Amino acid sequence: MDFETLKLRKDGPVLFVEISAPPMNLLGPPLVRDLASLIEQTEVGDTVKVLVFTSGDPDYFISHVDVTKIGEYRDVTAKLTGEASLGLLFRYLSTSRLVTIAQIEGRVRGAGSEFVLACDMSFAAREKAIFGQPEAGFGLIPGAGGIQHLTRMMGRARSLEVILSAEDYDAALAERYGWINRALLSRELGDFVASLAHRIARLPAAGLVAVKDRVNAIALPSADEFRRDGNLFLELARSPEVQGRIKNAVPRGFQTRDGELELARLVGELD
Repeated sequence: MDFETLKLRKDGPVLFVEISAPPMNLLGPPLVRDLASLIEQTEVGDTVKVLVFTSGDPDYFISHVDVTKIGEYRDVTAKLTGEASLGLLFRYLSTSRLVTIAQIEGRVRGAGSEFVLACDMSFAAREKAIFGQPEAGFGLIPGAGGIQHLTRMMGRARSLEVILSAEDYDAALAERYGWINRALLSRELGDFVASLAHRIARLPAAGLVAVKDRVNAIALPSADEFRRDGNLFLELARSPEVQGRIKNAVPRGFQTRDGELELARLVGELD
């Protein structure tokens, strides 16, 4: 498998996937295309049982969607899901026979956070990982599963806090709120995730599939809920107010590597 934005390292039944989409791992058409293709190709056969997602960028895991190419990246998802929906692509990942783990050591916001939420487990570097759902700062909603997952994982009050504040949350608070499984020291993170991935990969494949199926039956939102959020996101994105806020954010550094190091501050100043 050869990809533009992903670097692969296979270690037995565990496939380590490093996200590398300069300059800041924006979730644009190339990365979406590669993720969809990776899932499709890896599900064939039984040589891979666990996917571990990491980032080659120390500051960004996945920053968020490229707002200048929303139509393009949505169209890419249809190859795997049959529908132009990033949320349904992420939901497909959740229902896959593959066990997926996100290893986070930088910023993960917006649809990047929604990708992490779609993974089966997530672990973050206590000193470096930052989480955020900044959509409300632009007049949008999380449209790729964030509302569905966060409300189920955190409860009503905390999910409203996270989404409506459009703030950044460090790994320790993300762990406390239930956004991630654990926050670990950076020096421990890689070894812990690799050990867990290999432990899971040694288990019988049929059992892994059965466990995911039953857990998803309880905890995974329906495809219709993902569709509703995605459609509302697109409807809001077309409004003059949202377009004005995005236009106002660009000269302040929105979708630039340096400007988004403090995205929560930028979003808070848009009014």
